[in-house]
Amino acid sequence: MTQHPHPNLGTPSKLAAGGVRIVALGGISEIGRNMTVYETNGKLLIVDCGVLFPEDNQPGIDLILPDFSYIRDRLADVVAIFLTHGHEDHIGAVPYLLRERGDIPVYGSALTIALIAAKCKEHRISPLMREVREDMREDVGPFELEFIAVNHSIPDALAVAIHTPAGTILHTGDFKMDQLPLDGRITDLRTFARLGEEGVDLFLVDSTNADVPGFTPSEREIMPALNRVISSTKRRVIVASFSSHVHRVQQVIDTAALHNRKVAFIGRSMIRNMKIAQEMGYLTVPSGILFDARELENYDDNVVLICTGSQGEPMAALSRMANGDHQIRVGEGDTVILASSLIPGNENSVFRIINELTRWGAKVVHKANAMVHVSGHAAAGELLYCYNIVKPKYALPVHGEWRHLKANAELAIESGVPRENAFIIENGIVIDLIDHHAEVVGAVPCGFVYVDGGSVGDITESSLKDRRILGEEGFISVIVVIESQTGKIVAGPDIHARGFNEDIALFDEVKGQIEKALAAAVAEGVNGTHQLSQVVRRTIGGWVGQKHRRRPMIVPVVIEV
Repeated sequence: MTQHPHPNLGTPSKLAAGGVRIVALGGISEIGRNMTVYETNGKLLIVDCGVLFPEDNQPGIDLILPDFSYIRDRLADVVAIFLTHGHEDHIGAVPYLLRERGDIPVYGSALTIALIAAKCKEHRISPLMREVREDMREDVGPFELEFIAVNHSIPDALAVAIHTPAGTILHTGDFKMDQLPLDGRITDLRTFARLGEEGVDLFLVDSTNADVPGFTPSEREIMPALNRVISSTKRRVIVASFSSHVHRVQQVIDTAALHNRKVAFIGRSMIRNMKIAQEMGYLTVPSGILFDARELENYDDNVVLICTGSQGEPMAALSRMANGDHQIRVGEGDTVILASSLIPGNENSVFRIINELTRWGAKVVHKANAMVHVSGHAAAGELLYCYNIVKPKYALPVHGEWRHLKANAELAIESGVPRENAFIIENGIVIDLIDHHAEVVGAVPCGFVYVDGGSVGDITESSLKDRRILGEEGFISVIVVIESQTGKIVAGPDIHARGFNEDIALFDEVKGQIEKALAAAVAEGVNGTHQLSQVVRRTIGGWVGQKHRRRPMIVPVVIEV
C-alpha cells in the first residue's frame, strides 16, 4: 500500500507531455470539501467543488472551502467543473470559485444543475450551465468524459469516466448500490463492467462506508419504521433531514399521505430545494397535501413538518426549536425524527438537540433507536463487487477520513489490486498517470480556507487559535502610563479581566511585580512602548501561569507621557 500521510514531498516537476496529473484539494482524509483537479495538455478539469462544515474547535466559522491557490494562477486553463451530484459537500464552494472566474462551464445532471443554479442566484452569479445525463459522452477540452448513472441519497447522481491518451480514470462520486431504489435508477454496473473490460487505470472510489461490513440497506427499508412512528404519534411529527435528500422527503410525504396528515416544509433551503425537485418531477406530491408552514395555527395536530437541521446546525430550524426560539413549540405528544446520519464532528451538537427536545417533552427517534435512516454510501460488500467488476490497475480511495481510506485500500488489495498500487494520500498530494502508469510525484500547498460572515480567507489558523484561547483561557488587559525620561509609573497598572477570575483584588500582588520589572527594564536601558509592553506581558503571563495554571490572552498597553 502506497501510504503518504505526512509527505516530505517536494514540488512536482513539470507534467510529462501526454500525461494526466491528479490533485485532490479536498475530500481526502475528511468528510466534505470534495474537489479533485485533473490536468492534461495544459488544461484543467475540476470534479466537484464542495464545502466542509466547521467543528467545535473552529469557533465562529461558517464554512470551510477547498484551497484554490494551486489553480488560482491557472483559472484561464480550466475547461469545466463537473459536479457528480447536488450535495453541499460537492457543490457548496462553486459560487466561491466562480467569483474568481465567472465563465467556467459547469456540467452536471438536470437536478444538480438546478440546485447549483439556485445556490449561485443567492450569490448573484449566473453560471454557464451544461446539462448532461447518463450514457452521454462529451469532449471537454482534451478530456473525453463519459457519464454513468449511480444511485445515492439524492436523485440524478453521476459517476464519470475520464478518457485520455495516458489512461482511463473512473471517479465514482458518492454512490451506493441500492437494488430497489425509489426512483428505479440503479448504479450502472453494466457500464462499470464494460469500462473494466476496456481497462480502467485509476479508480477513485467513495470510502465513506468502507469500514462498514456487508451491504447498505435499501432506502425502502425505512418505510416500516416511518409508518410505525407516524401512526403512533398523537400530535405533530417533525422530521429533520438534509435539504437535498429528495428520496427521504418522498418517503415521509408518502407515509404522511397514508395517515391523512398534511405536510409543510420548514427552512429556507428545504423549501427551495423541494420546490425545484417537485417542479422537475423528482418529487411526487399528492394534491392538497402541502400547506404553508406560516399557516400552521390554522391546522390541527394531524401534520408532518419536514425541516432542516439534522446535523445540529445552530441556525437551522430544528436547533431553534430545541432552543425554544422558533415559532413552532415542541412539546408532549410530539415526535421528532432525525432521518439522517451523524457526520463525524457533529455528534455533540446533535446529542444536545436530542436532549433539549426530550426536555420539552417530545419523543426523539433517530438512527440509534429506529430504522429511520439508511446511508447513501456503499459498504464494504458493495465496494468489493465494484473492484471485482472494474478490475482497476490502481486504486485511489477518496471521500473519507483516514479509517475509511485505509479500509477501502484494503478492500482493493483483497480484490487483487497490488498493494503498492493502492494509494492512501492526503489533500495536495500529486499523482501522475503517464502511459497507464501512476505514481506519487510530489505535493502542493493545500490548506483550509475559512468563510466567516462576509469574509473569505481572512481568518487564519492563528486567529482561530486566538479565538480558542479567548474562549478557553480568558482575557487580561494591562494599561500602564510611564514618564518617558525616568520610566517612572505615572498611572496604573490598570488591570481588567474577562473570562478569567474577575476579582480586581486578585491582581494586587502582581501590580508590584509589574512596577519592579518596568523599573529594572528602564534602568537597563530598555525604552520604547513596544519593548516595555513585552516586559509587562512576560511578567503578568508568568504570574498567571504559576499561580493559576492558565494562559489567557494578555494585551499590555504602555503609554509614555
